[in-house]
Amino acid sequence: MMFPEYRPRRLRKNETIRGLIRETSLELSNLIYPLFVVPGEKIKEPVSAMPGVERFSVDMLVEEVKEVMDLGLRSVLLFGIPEKKDRKGTQAWVKTGIVQRAIEALKKKCPDIYVITDVCLCEYTSHGHCGLIDEKKKDVSNDPSLELLQKTALSHARAGADMVAPSDMMDGRVAAIREALDDSGFEDIPIMSYAVKYASSFYGPFREAAESTPQFGDRRTYQMDPANKREALREATLDMEEGADILMVKPAMPYLDVIHLLRQEFTLPIAAYQVSGEYAMIKAAGANGWIDTDRVMMESLLSIKRAGADIIITYFAKDVAQKI
Repeated sequence: MMFPEYRPRRLRKNETIRGLIRETSLELSNLIYPLFVVPGEKIKEPVSAMPGVERFSVDMLVEEVKEVMDLGLRSVLLFGIPEKKDRKGTQAWVKTGIVQRAIEALKKKCPDIYVITDVCLCEYTSHGHCGLIDEKKKDVSNDPSLELLQKTALSHARAGADMVAPSDMMDGRVAAIREALDDSGFEDIPIMSYAVKYASSFYGPFREAAESTPQFGDRRTYQMDPANKREALREATLDMEEGADILMVKPAMPYLDVIHLLRQEFTLPIAAYQVSGEYAMIKAAGANGWIDTDRVMMESLLSIKRAGADIIITYFAKDVAQKI
């Protein structure tokens, strides 16, 4: 009888040996916790499509951040839902805007939290698109939108944000924001660019949470075609050349090959966003007893890390902190 010359199972015998040779590890320092902030007081409002995710008024946001900091999380990504919307999204950059107030409150009450802000207009525009609309073309007008994105990023920096993260996918927005920050003395504020953001169907639950569903058309003229991989290199290269400090891929699990590609091609840190649809599917399957929610949660995040992401933005961040 022939016996195996080498037995890989020797190194799988128990958790101790498995841990000794484990190639990929997930740390809380790798995670960013996305949070939604809304006007009002004492508001802690569940998002029906995302079990376990809530929208917070500023006062309750502070309490949530205190709680997750006690669990070991140190970074949050803020999304704001304004009191009113208009066609230009003017509430995105006003000094008393919802995100600006949230930043100031967090920096006062939780000075050690690292605050990253989403820079986009879709939550603030009445039409739900990420920039100014060209009424003749019924599409987002790229260059006029850049000035508004500059104003938004600058208002976040002035309020005390540690990092800005433009998610609009306008051409040239990283260079425009970098110029605006540098000219105003914020050259130390990093930019985490949504460099490779696909026009994905996995964003559905987020649009409920952020009230950002487009009122007409879709976002395929500015977000990437899910069929394209080489284009990701072009987008990431442009953002790097324009001054991005971190390159992001969004969504994460359906695009692990793209995360891996960027990890091979770039030395900048790579972030990946495990988006609302990814989160909601795992939660829904777990609620139905079809999967073990915790184990699938951890496996999904490990797969993103293994593909090459240094940073993972995930709605599971608090759950992971409670687990590990």
